[in-house]
Amino acid sequence: MKCRGIVKPVVSTLEKYKPAVPQGVLLFLAGFVWLGVGAMLLSLAGAWLSVVPHAGYYASAGGVLGLVAHRFAFSRIADRNLARLLPMDGKRCLFSFMPWKSYLTITVMITLGALLRHSTISREYLAVLYAGIGLALVLSGLRYMRAFFTFVF
Repeated sequence: MKCRGIVKPVVSTLEKYKPAVPQGVLLFLAGFVWLGVGAMLLSLAGAWLSVVPHAGYYASAGGVLGLVAHRFAFSRIADRNLARLLPMDGKRCLFSFMPWKSYLTITVMITLGALLRHSTISREYLAVLYAGIGLALVLSGLRYMRAFFTFVF
């Protein structure tokens, strides 16, 4: 005895709940997240350095670190991700603006950031690290936004 049409495939049931968005939204979301996190880190670094004498030296060191990190690490990650996103056609899952391995990296970075903030390392040295990573994220986020505006216009 055959059962026709009684059992629906699980995939089609799950597909209708998938938050699918067009490619432009993925590009914007990636840029927004990278810019937002970078701005948050720069804001923390700025707050820590606002009470430190000779804060300009620490801020400059953070700026140099950010430019180096952007040039040799973050821009390459962003370019690889853009190379993955730009050829996509149709609607994709909202969370596919980052590859799944990046979510693991983000979890590790958040954990390390929390551990560093609660460590005995002085805030001015942490501010250099946070400013560097924040600047690198902002600069890489601008790459996503440039791709988004090129895509849209």
